[in-house]
Amino acid sequence: MAAYAALVSLMHIIDDLERHHSPPISLNKQQVQSLTENVTYLQEFLEAYISPVSDDADPLEMRIADAAYAAEDAIESHIVAKIQLSRSREAYNSPVSDEADPEDPKTVSSNHDDDDEEMNLFQDVQNVIQEMDQIKSLAMQRNTEKVVLHDTRRSFISASSSTEKNNSGMVVWSEGVVNGILERLVSDQRERQVIPITGMGGIGKTTLAKTVYSKKIIEQRFDVRAWATISQQYNTREILCELVSQATNKSKEQLSEKSEDELGLELYQYLSRRRFLIVMDDLWSIDAWDRIQRFFPENENYSRIIVTTRLSHLSSQLNNNFSLQMEFLDEVRSWELLSKIVFGVGSCPHKLEKIGKKIVENCRGLPLSIVVVGGILRNREHTLGVWESIRKNLASEVNLENDKHCMKLLKMSYNHLPVYLKPCFLYMGVFEEDDLVRVSTLLKLWVSEGFLKPMNGKSLETIAIEFLKDLIDRNLILVGEVGSTGNIKWVKIHDLLRDLCLNQSKKDGFYHVIGQSSPRGMSSQRRVVIPRNTPKKKVLDDLQSMPRARSIISEYGRVPRIKNSGLLRTLHAYRKFRYSGDKSYVVKSLVSQYVNLRHLAVKVGSLSSIFTSFTRFWNLHILIFSCIGKEFTAPAEIWRMPQLRHIEMTKGRFYLPEPSSDDVVVMENLLVLKGIADFKCSEEVVKRIPNIKKLEIMYFGRGGMEQDDYYCLNNIKRLCKLESLHVQYSVADCRAAPYALTFPQSLKKLTLVMNGGFEGQSLKKLTLFMNGGFEWEKMLEKIGALPFLEKFKLWFGCFGTGKWEMVEGQFPSLKYLGLHRCCSLEHWTAESNSIFPRLEKLHLDGMLALKEIPTQIGDIPTLQKIWMRDYDESAVMCAKEIVEEQVELQGEDLPFRVQVWLSCENEAVQSLAGPNFEVICWF
Repeated sequence: MAAYAALVSLMHIIDDLERHHSPPISLNKQQVQSLTENVTYLQEFLEAYISPVSDDADPLEMRIADAAYAAEDAIESHIVAKIQLSRSREAYNSPVSDEADPEDPKTVSSNHDDDDEEMNLFQDVQNVIQEMDQIKSLAMQRNTEKVVLHDTRRSFISASSSTEKNNSGMVVWSEGVVNGILERLVSDQRERQVIPITGMGGIGKTTLAKTVYSKKIIEQRFDVRAWATISQQYNTREILCELVSQATNKSKEQLSEKSEDELGLELYQYLSRRRFLIVMDDLWSIDAWDRIQRFFPENENYSRIIVTTRLSHLSSQLNNNFSLQMEFLDEVRSWELLSKIVFGVGSCPHKLEKIGKKIVENCRGLPLSIVVVGGILRNREHTLGVWESIRKNLASEVNLENDKHCMKLLKMSYNHLPVYLKPCFLYMGVFEEDDLVRVSTLLKLWVSEGFLKPMNGKSLETIAIEFLKDLIDRNLILVGEVGSTGNIKWVKIHDLLRDLCLNQSKKDGFYHVIGQSSPRGMSSQRRVVIPRNTPKKKVLDDLQSMPRARSIISEYGRVPRIKNSGLLRTLHAYRKFRYSGDKSYVVKSLVSQYVNLRHLAVKVGSLSSIFTSFTRFWNLHILIFSCIGKEFTAPAEIWRMPQLRHIEMTKGRFYLPEPSSDDVVVMENLLVLKGIADFKCSEEVVKRIPNIKKLEIMYFGRGGMEQDDYYCLNNIKRLCKLESLHVQYSVADCRAAPYALTFPQSLKKLTLVMNGGFEGQSLKKLTLFMNGGFEWEKMLEKIGALPFLEKFKLWFGCFGTGKWEMVEGQFPSLKYLGLHRCCSLEHWTAESNSIFPRLEKLHLDGMLALKEIPTQIGDIPTLQKIWMRDYDESAVMCAKEIVEEQVELQGEDLPFRVQVWLSCENEAVQSLAGPNFEVICWF
């Protein structure tokens, strides 16, 4: 696997140099051809290769990887030397003269250095070519008749179509197990009660807890429900932040300034007068319980706490009288679970039933094993021969202890992965145990690491999404959270599968986790993971021993100054929504020395540490930085870096300079611009960013707001591939610019607060926050005509007439509508019986004047939820009438529900609570 990833990475380096508009070095054309031919052959060989080695690293694969690494080292070391030499010349030539004296000894020495470097590069690459020739001959001599050749590049259509199925939650228990937990939850014991669920990893503790947690009877019984995953390396503040966020519906960003004690106090006070259900998932120590449970009040209000743990001895410390010990599934339920995973609602063909039951027998009733094996079977041919081969592999491990047996089964699922998916799966191990992983972050890292092979003309981002869906479809990665329009926002991985990632990566030398041993030694490590709470000295000592490191991943840990890491390509020391008081991952001045960087995501004290030598980042793809309270204007050279794919600024103001009309460099790869202040969409800018997909811009009125369309917002409609637009106005008077804002045909998500002429009709996602007095009635007619609009969020909209009257045919694709603080909207009506034909979620927040909601909303067949907070009682009554009308038509089991959040005592609203109408008190 590491060999395949290394070969793909090497080809990316060669391609980047060949396609770069101003490459730092040039490679010998004949050598490039030889390398490309060898790499292509070895890639195809590995795609069909089944290693005869199971428990140790395969010597042939290691030899291939080492050859690819040697080529990378030769090329990238030469790039570093070349840029350093260029820097030295600049320092020597400036400011005394514009030209170096060719007779000067220093100039002569510099030219000799150039020649020596060129010769060294040529010889090093030639040595690699000779080694690859030998490896290629060895591969050709392999007995390929015994290698199963198959087309691993299967269609991703079937994978993506079934991705939304959460097979990991498809466990089958007896009614007694579920009912036993439910009875404890709804019992008449007033005291706070702890319900422990114990059992080995993968036996279904978490899934059982989720099953009862999501039951309608539980939703209706408890005022507050919240869920926190603890894990072995827990962080009390982050756990409390998660619980407060879920309980109070506050965003984590709102809570980012609060300390651990402040969060604990807020949680305690909020829960004190409420009946609550808390789930503490994956508890490993009584210390973690003691640090958190003190913030769960003993309010004698029938509150409950579910705790899942692998450690049976903890259960008696949590509850002396009760604990549920999870048992393995019996044969009947095991087969039922496997059948559902493999065939869904269909049934198993009779010819496969006998062998299928033998396969599931080897899973020993462990749900995780059944789920993973089911993922293998579902993605293989449904023939006796294929299933018999899988059965034999399982049967060979049948006498192992349960823990080892489970790991062997999981290892088999890894072995069955196509080679191009293996690096993506193993990469999940770089994240902390039990962490939710942001999908956008994961995909950017996959792309920047260089192990995604281009195929079929697709962008690397598209390939990454397809690979992720494939891994989810195989039950190796779990869906953590889904966005408001159904897209996957967060993913996670089971602890045992993460252990597999770590073990396999250590064996293959794919990445090194600081603090762990390495069978391949330290100096050869290419990727480095800094776990949470690793001592600074340990990090520094280890990194100094890894001069060939290409990646440093540290979402929580400290990244010290490293002087011998010029070969770094990925420096990821950033995590969104972190506690702002945590300074542990601030990266300082030596960033400018990492000239080979592709991915830079950091928190910095000063942006000068990044931009002082910005042009030396010859191959920078991703730039994400946080700089609280600072303003900075990017250097003009940013418009001459066509390799950039993503630029994002958080917690500060980042200005882009106006590009020069001379020497236009089209930034074809740039897909994302986020956090840009006072963005001016001039003709020159439009020329340079033709493929932009996400644009997040803010206006502070630093200049030009008195001019009509000073920021050229009329040109936004010319960004014809734009899918997501976020605009924020933070100036007192910004009437001129909103009139000119227009949109292309491609947008998917939208939130607007403006006046003026809309000319485009193609948004799919647009978010606008504006603090100004704009009338929205006319604008909404044009927004409603946008054919691809899926998400529409409107903040601070000013309705001059106080009315919004909808007509038929508007918002044909809208799935999510959020209206926030539109305090002048009083009456919302509809002429037609058919509105929002695809709406799933309606979010009304701070609509203090709204008295009327269209009753036709209840007729929308796709509607799932109406959410209300800070409202007029008349609007709540309208929502209640919608529910009652639909109950009369459809019965009590409606496909949607209304959730109303109360911020103060209100008996009239509280009395409305009932089936499909939930009232939550959060005062």
